[in-house]
Amino acid sequence: MRTSRVSELVCLTALFSGFCLIAQAQTWTYTGSMASRRADHTATLLSSGEVMVAGGQYKGSYGLSTAELYNPSTGTFSSTGSLKTGRQLHTATLLNNGEVLIAGGEFSQYSPMGSTYVCLSSAELYNPSTGTFALTGSMQTARCTNFTATLLEDGRVLIVGGYNGNGIVSSAELYDPTTGAFSSTGSPQVARSAHTATLLQNGEVLIAGGGNATTDFTSAELYNPSTGKFALTGSMKTARVSFTGTLLPSGNVLVAGGENTQTLRIATAELYNPSTGKWTSTGSLHTGRFSQTATLLHDGQILIAAGNLSPTAELYDPASGTFTVTASLPTSVQNSAAVLLSDGAVLLPGGYNNAGQEGLAWLNTALLYH
Repeated sequence: MRTSRVSELVCLTALFSGFCLIAQAQTWTYTGSMASRRADHTATLLSSGEVMVAGGQYKGSYGLSTAELYNPSTGTFSSTGSLKTGRQLHTATLLNNGEVLIAGGEFSQYSPMGSTYVCLSSAELYNPSTGTFALTGSMQTARCTNFTATLLEDGRVLIVGGYNGNGIVSSAELYDPTTGAFSSTGSPQVARSAHTATLLQNGEVLIAGGGNATTDFTSAELYNPSTGKFALTGSMKTARVSFTGTLLPSGNVLVAGGENTQTLRIATAELYNPSTGKWTSTGSLHTGRFSQTATLLHDGQILIAAGNLSPTAELYDPASGTFTVTASLPTSVQNSAAVLLSDGAVLLPGGYNNAGQEGLAWLNTALLYH
């Protein structure tokens, strides 16, 4: 985070009183634009410091195959290799070898002659050295939307839940980069979609919330990579889907926002303590929101931005357990992705807003929070 000139003047004035208060100025600014308008894409920070944006959807084409690279040094995007299969609502996981695993998602196209819809089990790898994608092993089960992919400490990737076109997927599986294959692992205690998956400091994975066609869940469970089994843990105070879960430096997990059948925009937040397996309430968001982004900043605060076509953003301070309003985005954004860059800025590329003539406008612009 950068300090402003105002901060320096505050410090100089305060020196006469024996203290110095550092005041940080936060703002959103536009950076380079992508070649393609897109939402429901992924954005992944590469080992080089560049960001690879892949897939997504644009009006009439729900499953883009294009990918682009953002260079923080120049603030520009450039095209890179194309996905073997166009897809949206997929997952992207940076592997320990520097490659990116792209898994699942959906592909559909609409035309006057009809439509095609495919729920994908396929997966592919992006190689930053060559700028190309190559197919790898396919998942055991097709997963279209709202599933999670979590990099484990041993380098494998845990895939949990989601929707496959016919219903909620009850299974979980593991991708092994050394073999390029997916294999089944223990099944979750609760079949769920639109949940969160957070790698804890002890190597276990916290799976929380989500729902199915009729019910939103408060339940949570832990995946143990050593045993390959799931076990229930304490339940959240509020049922929620399409929310965020973020590991804090303390080891606790912050979940915030979301929606459920009773509340369209949830403002409450909770903390999970792995030592006790219990949830406690913490400060509430100033603006209830779902499908937002949550980014752990270098100073330990959490940036909550956008969601439900809102231009607002706020910061969660783990020390005080409170949210404070920060600079608003210059436009409302939904279904984007946020990436913390090496210099501490946050990149928010693409998404859509409600400024279009037909209700929605897909974006090729990108924003920086700094």
